[in-house]
Amino acid sequence: MIRFLTAGESHGKSLTAIVEGFPSNLKIENEAINYQLRRRQMGYGRGGRMKIESDSAEIISGIRFKKTLGSPISLIIKNNDWENWTDAMSPESQRPKDLEYISVPRPGHADLVGVTKYNFDDIRNSIERSSARETAARVAACSIARIFLKEFDISIGSYVESIGGIYPEKNFTEKLFDNKLNRNFSGTVLSDKADKSLVRVLDKTHELKIINKIKQAKKKGDTLGGNIVVVATGVPVGLGSFVHYDKKLDAAIANSIMSINAVKGVEIGTGLQSADAFGSKSHDEIIIRNGMLTRKTNRAGGIEGGISTGLPIIVRAAMKPIATLMSPIQTVDLNGMKSIKARRERSDFVAVPACAVIAESMLAWTLAEFFIQKFGGDSIEETKDNFKNYIRKLNIRLKKNFSK
Repeated sequence: MIRFLTAGESHGKSLTAIVEGFPSNLKIENEAINYQLRRRQMGYGRGGRMKIESDSAEIISGIRFKKTLGSPISLIIKNNDWENWTDAMSPESQRPKDLEYISVPRPGHADLVGVTKYNFDDIRNSIERSSARETAARVAACSIARIFLKEFDISIGSYVESIGGIYPEKNFTEKLFDNKLNRNFSGTVLSDKADKSLVRVLDKTHELKIINKIKQAKKKGDTLGGNIVVVATGVPVGLGSFVHYDKKLDAAIANSIMSINAVKGVEIGTGLQSADAFGSKSHDEIIIRNGMLTRKTNRAGGIEGGISTGLPIIVRAAMKPIATLMSPIQTVDLNGMKSIKARRERSDFVAVPACAVIAESMLAWTLAEFFIQKFGGDSIEETKDNFKNYIRKLNIRLKKNFSK
């Protein structure tokens, strides 16, 4: 059982994460964590916060001489903007008399529901923790899961499929469903290619069209959302289960991706498209290739019956446009209950590329969780032994069971 917990506010002193449950002797390079944090800050259309923050994580505990101890790992990411918020966000001093009480909630944010639920008299209390700034701590925590999965040749990558409704002329996602890519195809290679684009797409013409659309949004004081695709390769057959609702791998993946700020929809494989197709065009024929059982296509996205099939896991997610607008829409001032334009808060115009990186991280965490549930081990050496034994006997067990 692995778990992580994050703490910290958007403009507080720091973000922290505690990671628990990984086996001992797993080699951790701090640069591997910071690399993912830098990727999270990429993308054309990001706001002023990215000019202030240059995220890096400091390892506080749980690792000695670059190897995990099997004990909880704690990480800290300092907020560079803290010096400008020490009075407004102080955990110890009294509230300054001249500090503004925010009473104008922004539609689409947690502002109004937050003050309603927690009985606040200042929307700032809702803004701080509901901010996507928290995902920096998630990315740091989930980097441990990425490093763990890499030990078993499981890699995760992503790309942006669309922003503002602009899709590529030749959609790479269809190749994933066709299952006709090179057998050595790697999720990491996919991300490496996407990272070369300012908006993390796979086609230069597509990139230019999207950048022009973002420029239009900026000029109008508006924002854009989009679709992302996350792919995990090297995942073995057998993660997850159909015996309980909360043991299904696809259900857990959907939960983890949906937990990301502004994500409003998640699909595994062809997802919603399959509802419009004949069954013959939706399911994956089972075939033998190089003496191994596999599927002719991968429309199921690498999961059948809540269990991984051994094919790449394909996850699509839809991110809504960011709710803070420079040309605000209508809301109500809670102080006096009068109609008013929503307030502005420093924000991005588009954050879809960053969302893709965060989704990679959450997928990595979920896969690591199910992997450790299946293969166990107090040390990484023990986990590897258990995994190797399972893989070695996999086909032998099938042939034995059905040779009557």
